[in-house]
Amino acid sequence: MLSNLSVNLEQNSYQIAIAPNVLSEIGNYLKSLNVGNKILVVSNAMIFDEYGETLINAIQAANFSVSHHILPAGERHKTLLSIQKLYDQALENHLERSSTFIALGGGVIGDMTGFAAATWLRGVNVIQIPTSLLAMVDASIGGKTGVNHPQGKNLIGAFHQPKLVLIDPQVLKTLPHREFRAGMAEVIKYGVIWDADLFQQLEAAERLDELEYLSVELLQNILTHSCQAKADVVSKDEKEGGLRAILNYGHTVGHAIESLTGYSLVNHGEAVAIGMSVAGKIAVKMGYWSEVESQRQDQLIIKTGLPTTVPPMLEIDDILETLKSDKKVKAGKVRFVLPQQIGSATVTDQVTPDIISAVIKTCQEKS
Repeated sequence: MLSNLSVNLEQNSYQIAIAPNVLSEIGNYLKSLNVGNKILVVSNAMIFDEYGETLINAIQAANFSVSHHILPAGERHKTLLSIQKLYDQALENHLERSSTFIALGGGVIGDMTGFAAATWLRGVNVIQIPTSLLAMVDASIGGKTGVNHPQGKNLIGAFHQPKLVLIDPQVLKTLPHREFRAGMAEVIKYGVIWDADLFQQLEAAERLDELEYLSVELLQNILTHSCQAKADVVSKDEKEGGLRAILNYGHTVGHAIESLTGYSLVNHGEAVAIGMSVAGKIAVKMGYWSEVESQRQDQLIIKTGLPTTVPPMLEIDDILETLKSDKKVKAGKVRFVLPQQIGSATVTDQVTPDIISAVIKTCQEKS
């Protein structure tokens, strides 16, 4: 089963290929892209142990020169120090402007590799091979790259579109259950903001909390619909000048929760799930959508095994303060993505601190 999707941009358009065993086919893709001979594969130890040999062998079989660099796993390592080590590896292997970085891993690896590619020699090629559901449907597509600052997530970054995104659904078999559920948060996001049909498919599924309960067809539909949604939005707005901001649904409060808990208590998908629940309730309070739709969203989040409540140890004032440093702040006002109906959302800067506080308090009381 093969899905080929296109991200159509004014410049640097690219393909998303979704197919089993696509890692072993990378040599053909590299030849068709007409990139330089030198390749640097970036991964973490666990992922590289699983898939590194297959990827390296396929690259070498296509007569490309390949080296690799292992970065530590985890959001807390998504720093400029890690990028410096990646630069050192690129220098040691004499990577040139025609060379290619390949990100083999989840969203953290994809973000760091993309940022290194965007800034090494003022920009070299990057190919994304995501190995987590979250990275497959979100982080690998759209060209957002970056690292964290101690004061906030992804405050340092650049837009740098990949040359190609290769997605092999079979690698999800080794993904921990918690990480699979984290990816489902982004899938639900697409259903709420863009694709009502996807949302209904998720509602109709018997279970969504573990990969083994998904049919091959449903998994393919989830990947294809989610990637298509991201591709549609990015094609219309490459650098978040307008429409693309809706992709941040759930991320405003979600990023604040991640930052305040030191990227250790909840993972990204869990934080986004909580953020969507908060944003949904804000949307109800402000008359953007109905209580029924908000409940449908929360029921789907819970069905996926994800949280909807704000960690009780967090102070509301601390959350509000952290929101001020969010990337989406404009003219001092925090911009929230709020749903209008299942499959449609808008961006507003009219959400007051009082509304945010009241909703967060409600979400903490339920925990």
